[in-house]
Amino acid sequence: MKPVKVGICGLGTVGGGTFNVLQRNAEEIARRAGRGIQVAQIAMRSQNPDCQITGTPITNDVFAVATNPDIDIVIELIGGYTVARELVLKAIEHGKHVVTANKALIAVHGNEIFAKAREKGVIVAFEAAVAGGIPVIKAIREGLSANRINWVAGIINGTGNFILTEMREKGRTFPDVLAEAQALGYAEADPTFDVEGIDAAHKLTILASIAFGIPLQFDKAYTEGISKLTTADVNYAEALGYRIKHLGVARSTAHGIELRVHPTLIPADRLIANVNGVMNAVMVNGDAVGSTLFYGAGAGMEPTASSVVADLVDVVRAMTSDPENRVPHLAFQPDALSAHPILPIDACESAYYLRIQAKDHPGVLAQVASILSARGINIESIMQKEAEEHDGLVPMILLTHKVVEKGMNDAITALEALDDVVGSVVRIRVEHLA
Repeated sequence: MKPVKVGICGLGTVGGGTFNVLQRNAEEIARRAGRGIQVAQIAMRSQNPDCQITGTPITNDVFAVATNPDIDIVIELIGGYTVARELVLKAIEHGKHVVTANKALIAVHGNEIFAKAREKGVIVAFEAAVAGGIPVIKAIREGLSANRINWVAGIINGTGNFILTEMREKGRTFPDVLAEAQALGYAEADPTFDVEGIDAAHKLTILASIAFGIPLQFDKAYTEGISKLTTADVNYAEALGYRIKHLGVARSTAHGIELRVHPTLIPADRLIANVNGVMNAVMVNGDAVGSTLFYGAGAGMEPTASSVVADLVDVVRAMTSDPENRVPHLAFQPDALSAHPILPIDACESAYYLRIQAKDHPGVLAQVASILSARGINIESIMQKEAEEHDGLVPMILLTHKVVEKGMNDAITALEALDDVVGSVVRIRVEHLA
């Protein structure tokens, strides 16, 4: 059987890794796919010194790959929203299957892209768009298809996880660790997407769609970054038996879907709380299987290439199948997607960590407890520290039971209005992931 011809658009870190894996493991990949896979064209702006591409046709025009009649599958690895969207839609229009690692593209434009792919009878595969080398999309879409998924929670940005790990283990400040992450190449010069949760929200949007059978709705995801976290809060959490992680949470409730990314306290004895450095992990809870944990490298040349090539193999296996009988892009048949709404953050429910800076006066704790009690908020534990030397203020740390966020917002407003409370109340959500 003649080999399947692919075109790689973008020969950067992931594109170079994909090319090298395809060359190095060509025989093994062919055995799994049932036929050979040949890189017939590469579109790139500059040479990747890690790749030996002699003999492979080269172009600097990605659209030339999308319209090349000899290409069966286009691999989009250029990133971004605009050119990548045009490229993918052009490839689909010309009857090409597509493999992409572009989480932003899928999260924002996936509904449009999948509709066009169904119209043309082609496949768009995107395993590498979430959690790098961890095959979590395939696991939820296929391996857990017998389950009603209750929730998904993940550490899905390695840069943020590296920063929080360094803050906890070495007592360093956020700006200090961020500078190192940039020097090491973990964070971009503009780290906004990583540290403010946008990158994680792209990935969580995709996971939620596959888990719950809803359209992609990135614009409704709540995002909160880690740039305001202090070493003090990291240490207080540790003293209470928790770790702070930048967590993405998607949970199905009777009222709608929670879709949120924010710093989160997790009990220190949970496996996911012990995922450190740049590693990623995703927990999935289903009604039949219970809780499962997927762990591994969330980025990098060959871990991500592993997922790209796995998608290639799946596409090659499915190329001759009836388009109506292929695994749906978002796990559920297109006409069976749910209209269950995404909840605004103030309708979501969680427990809370609160840190209050109070004047060293009698009765402050009683006032705090009274405000929380009046709003039906139960306190799980309290830790009160000695007055701080530099300002004489007493840090009061509380853990609460679960409450709807709107009620907690009201309570915090009342707490901050107390004469003996100084400054803003620090609030971090708590997830037990039991």
